[in-house]
Amino acid sequence: AVTSVLQCAGTRGILSGHTNYVWSVAFSPDGTRIASGSDDWTMRIWTAADGTVERILTSYVDSSWVMSVAFSPDGTRIASGSWDQTVRIWNWAD
Repeated sequence: AVTSVLQCAGTRGILSGHTNYVWSVAFSPDGTRIASGSDDWTMRIWTAADGTVERILTSYVDSSWVMSVAFSPDGTRIASGSWDQTVRIWNWAD
């Protein structure tokens, strides 16, 4: 059932660049960017229109997988949850 739903929905694009599992993705409130969190200890900000990487955010250390990401309502900040039991708030556009 899941396979048939995915086949019907179609793939709009593939964003490649993380070097390990991707645990979480989120669209910005205006739909122009995508944030992703990964086992490679990074969070990436992508341009939704063409899939280019705008920023790679890395302040995590070994075994600090980024498990969840969420944009603030105004899109200027991102919250991330990590395997190291922390939540970080990023002013990603700085």
